[in-house]
Amino acid sequence: MAYMLQSDYHGRIMPQTTIGIIGGTGLYELPGLTEMRQVSVDTPFGSPSSLVTEGLLNGVRLLFIARHGEGHVYLPSEVPYRANIFALKMLGAQWCLSISAVGSLKEEFAPGDLVLPHQFIDRTKKRTDTFFGNGICAHVPFAAPVCPVMHQELCHAAKESAAEKSVRVHSAATYICMEGPAFSSRAESLLYRQLGAEIIGMTALPEAKLAREAELAYAMLALVTDYDCWKHRDADVEIGEILEVLRQNVALARDIAAKAVLRLSMTSPSSLAADALAAAIVTAPDKIPADLKQSLSPIIGRYIKQSL
Repeated sequence: MAYMLQSDYHGRIMPQTTIGIIGGTGLYELPGLTEMRQVSVDTPFGSPSSLVTEGLLNGVRLLFIARHGEGHVYLPSEVPYRANIFALKMLGAQWCLSISAVGSLKEEFAPGDLVLPHQFIDRTKKRTDTFFGNGICAHVPFAAPVCPVMHQELCHAAKESAAEKSVRVHSAATYICMEGPAFSSRAESLLYRQLGAEIIGMTALPEAKLAREAELAYAMLALVTDYDCWKHRDADVEIGEILEVLRQNVALARDIAAKAVLRLSMTSPSSLAADALAAAIVTAPDKIPADLKQSLSPIIGRYIKQSL
């Protein structure tokens, strides 16, 4: 598939809009998706969770990765997050849309609702959450983890699609990311509520942090499947019920993704995301090992030139 060029509103030539989507395999079936093919990608951090499925939707180039692998083989702690984000960057993505199942920590966030989180709390313990180290140091700003431009366009798409199905959309929330794979104890679930989180999941981090380091605009469409276990008057979390709610929402998620893709193709990521490394790399260029300059060039190449 050829990489096309397009002009922005200033008349400058820029790469074709490319949107990465990380989620389940059902999202490959977007209405109108054409010229599909699977791409094998090798990154400095190993292989992504799955082959990258590439396709076109009304001229917009899409890249799909099944977060947990074909057939759901990776635990949340085992997902190769760095390889997934790096692969999207290598293939030219500017945007990264994450689609995930979450539990609710608030009464008003009911199973079947859609949530667009704008903040994250990291409670993971076993995951590498940066591309840097081993001779290069960088500190990206992460106060606002979600690209505001992408969040706004995704919100418009979600509300448009959800209105047709009478599904509620929450346009802001704090997502707390736990390690898993076991669900929360009741004491933990009650603690997370006290911390101010509205939803809980196992995969947003380090995904969102790595997307920021790779200067990819990031936003999430979260599908509420259950009330976690804080709401003890109801049944505790059961995987069968979660999967059934997910099954019911797959078609809606596909419709939202398709609408969001078209909206994103007509705008540009915020500088917060697109220029995240502009002042973040603190290591002197001549102190960065040559092999790191080469291996990380898709991310740092615009700031740190390789030696000839």
